[in-house]
Amino acid sequence: MKVSELEPRIVFEIFDEITKVPRPSKKEGKIRQFLLDFAAKHGVAAKTDEVGNVVLSVPGTPGHENAPTVVLQGHMDMVCESNDKSFDFETTPITTIVDGDWVRADGTTLGADNGIGVAAALAAITDKDLVHGPIEVLVTVDEETGMTGAFNLGKDMITGKILVNLDSEDDAEVFVGCAGGVDTQAVFTYKRSFAPTDFHYFKLDVSKGLGGHSGGDIHLGRANANKIVARFLWDLSRKYEVVVSEFDGGNLRNAIARAAHVVFGVHTSKKEDIRIALNMYAADIANEFAGVEPTLTLNLESVDRPEYCIDSKTSNNLIRSLYCAPHGVVSMSRDLEGLVETSTNLASVKMRGDNEIVIATSQRSSVESRKWDIANQVEAVFTLAGAAVTHGDGYPGWQPNMESPVMKLACDAYEELYGIKPAIKAIHAGLECGLFKSVYPDLDMVSFGPTLKDVHSPSERMFIPAVERFWGQLRRLLEKVADLKK
Repeated sequence: MKVSELEPRIVFEIFDEITKVPRPSKKEGKIRQFLLDFAAKHGVAAKTDEVGNVVLSVPGTPGHENAPTVVLQGHMDMVCESNDKSFDFETTPITTIVDGDWVRADGTTLGADNGIGVAAALAAITDKDLVHGPIEVLVTVDEETGMTGAFNLGKDMITGKILVNLDSEDDAEVFVGCAGGVDTQAVFTYKRSFAPTDFHYFKLDVSKGLGGHSGGDIHLGRANANKIVARFLWDLSRKYEVVVSEFDGGNLRNAIARAAHVVFGVHTSKKEDIRIALNMYAADIANEFAGVEPTLTLNLESVDRPEYCIDSKTSNNLIRSLYCAPHGVVSMSRDLEGLVETSTNLASVKMRGDNEIVIATSQRSSVESRKWDIANQVEAVFTLAGAAVTHGDGYPGWQPNMESPVMKLACDAYEELYGIKPAIKAIHAGLECGLFKSVYPDLDMVSFGPTLKDVHSPSERMFIPAVERFWGQLRRLLEKVADLKK
């Protein structure tokens, strides 16, 4: 069966079209044009702002023109991760596969984050059988790598006082808060030295980790490939002289690093010791992540001597700082059971040009002061190691409002349809709601969506039955608001 043939057909047909449009973060021109063409095709008013956000607007159905305006919000970009490094997300459509009750992609991220939310919003404004008040569909740019669209949303883009964010990933859950975040970058500047001729060189490759979302999946205890490589190098450096020629790990700042590799050397007389050490280390890692990382692989192979290595001082500082840099859950919420309060992600290690190593990290917390506390701890580690450290501007969290009228409507809608009272939760991931609140302080907001698993990784998949419930909840919520008066 094709994705476009799934039910609810009106949603999946649009989602199928969206998967065919390349939409990496910061390169959303094609998906923006798709949205504008969609509006023109259906006779819907549309406008854009300077950063590329799009708003599509429709009036209420007859008799409901004076109901409160609802803003349906999603983002147009997607995380681009692939098992095939040659896959070009800027030009190549996603290949979708219906796999039992799930939709997944063929070796890449699916882009259901947030393609399914955008599809549902577009379906809502074109569903001829849906009774609703005025609707504004706000689709923002660059949510995944900087929330550029939400940061720069103008005060005249939306008029509604109710906002429904469609970027959550759990069925039967209604979200009323989210963590704030900040990115921290460390840059080592190194000198190149000729690789010793009396050393033997290896490539350690850590691959096939599950990775996942650095907010939504951080509590699952999955392996961080950067940390695994750094730990092995640290163990070796305590016994042998180690030189490092190349280090590359992770990719996006909001994804747990699922792969990394290092090219390093030790004295030729110690090469067999390294093979033994790796076998013992791999056994330890397999034991530590048993039941968590079923496909994680560590592979060591001999390689030709590289021409250059990183100077020894920087190499040692790099190994030590990556090994001791914090990663994972820092603290749990004392307000909402099971919610991660504060975390940090050692996202990527990249060599840039001939003399720089750039380390990207991401910190999250629902408590603003603790967000900056863990960011400053990361800064302290890398500053001690001699790196130049900078922080991004960060983004605010979304403080829960347990008296929210739209929260009650969303919960009632789900319970009426499916006989289950949805859980009210906050999420340890960055939603754009906190930024919207800073521009539109009177917004009453809620977030919900269908079940998605392993987002931000090639294992991303979407539960088909949950999409139908998501669509039903959204329709019923809009019908309820249509009966209200401004």
